[in-house]
Amino acid sequence: GEALPVEDNGGWVELAAQVIYCMDLGLDTSAELFGSFTEYAWSYSKENKAGGYLTLPFGQVTLVTGDADPVVSDTLTNYRLEDLAQFQHIDAWQPYIDGLEEALTRAIRARVMSIPDRGAGVPRVGILFSGGVDCITIAALLARILPPGEPVELFNVAFENPRQTSSTKQNIYDVPDRNTGRSGWLELCTKIDTQRDWRLVEVDVPYGLVQEYQAHIRQLLEPSATVMDMSIGMALWFASRGEGWLIKRSGSSIERQEEYHGMARVLLLGMGADEQLGGYSRHRSAWDRGGELELGREIRLDVQRIATRNLGRDDRVVSDNGKESRYPFLAASVVGYLSAVPLNRKMDMRYPRGIGEKLLLRLLAHQLGLTQACLLAKRAIQFGARTAKMESGRTKGQDSL
Repeated sequence: GEALPVEDNGGWVELAAQVIYCMDLGLDTSAELFGSFTEYAWSYSKENKAGGYLTLPFGQVTLVTGDADPVVSDTLTNYRLEDLAQFQHIDAWQPYIDGLEEALTRAIRARVMSIPDRGAGVPRVGILFSGGVDCITIAALLARILPPGEPVELFNVAFENPRQTSSTKQNIYDVPDRNTGRSGWLELCTKIDTQRDWRLVEVDVPYGLVQEYQAHIRQLLEPSATVMDMSIGMALWFASRGEGWLIKRSGSSIERQEEYHGMARVLLLGMGADEQLGGYSRHRSAWDRGGELELGREIRLDVQRIATRNLGRDDRVVSDNGKESRYPFLAASVVGYLSAVPLNRKMDMRYPRGIGEKLLLRLLAHQLGLTQACLLAKRAIQFGARTAKMESGRTKGQDSL
């Protein structure tokens, strides 16, 4: 997400993450502000090394598929938890489930163990937490890594959307991600680590606050500048700011205890899971168009362009709050592992939403004991937190701001 001034247009451009830029400070640069650069691009092929390329530590996403399994249930439109559990009795799946668990655990450990201890009761790490399968799997594996009892902050964001709340009397922050966030928090508290202080922080964002910070968030997005970028950016900015209400259990009920300001300076985010494991609706559309080959091509394209489409934007937005974002699903070891896994051992679009997409991750979540979260269908953050379509009009996500 770094940027350099560009002389010809007086603006700023985002440096491509696929390139390392090198400048010789010994050269005479008086004629230009930054002089001339040598560019070293990343390549999948070791053969390009002599041509000034850097070799990536992982290969391209494979288009190979394994042997097809018979579907585990004939009731594909009315799947049950028992159907998902049957996959673990298919010998071909278990090595891949265990392999993902090992790779992801190693990635999380590398991203948290170097965080300095800030004293008893002070969280070192937080998670942007919708309760979906990506973030809750990170949380469950994190619980195995951190010392017993060390608190973990879970930031769950919800927005007042005037277009969706004007005609209803319900709680304006009773959005989809709030409900799954609470359910996921309860799973962590009751099934994964009952002794850990899981601090669920509910961040409520009134529409007036959106209007106050909209211009500020927009300049953080640049050069990303679509309606969808703004919807995602707002959710990430307010969630990472971490100002909300601490939630506690009181018997069988859930109550807001007190206002809370997040203390963790490192945040784990689940970006990269959808791109690699077929979580987007366009992946299912690709499968409908051309089967596994077309699906594989779409997955490969998403992995290649994630840095320029998403990561610079997301990093700038989170960093503005003095927090550092870290992405376990995008660790080189995880990307390398998933890139080599046969396509139909990561997803199976013969199954409906809630099973077919990110199937390998769902099976890992099920194996960890997350029997509710493993069946949640993918929901984009802008719809789950209701940052999409706040304004009147017929704008689409790809429209420019």
